[in-house]
Amino acid sequence: MTDAINKCSATETAACCCVDVGTIMDNTDCTASWSRVFETRPAAEVMLAALTEKARAVESEPCEINARFSEQNDGVSLDVDFIFACQAETLIFQLGLR
Repeated sequence: MTDAINKCSATETAACCCVDVGTIMDNTDCTASWSRVFETRPAAEVMLAALTEKARAVESEPCEINARFSEQNDGVSLDVDFIFACQAETLIFQLGLR
């Protein structure tokens, strides 16, 4: 057991050689992107409203939501970027969509 503690790097805790959360979540990626093609624009707008509601439930500060609609051969494409105040909120939002 002592040998395992000695092999831990600076980004691991000595107790269990677990990686520090700051190593994984360093607040550099606070954007969650989402995209889908819908048959109609109203259907895309309904989905945008639902996604916006989910983002608002997670945010600690106002989430910046950038939505783009574009006509496609098979319908209307909705592309959205959700920019959260911190990476933890981004992760919570993404997990909530699964």
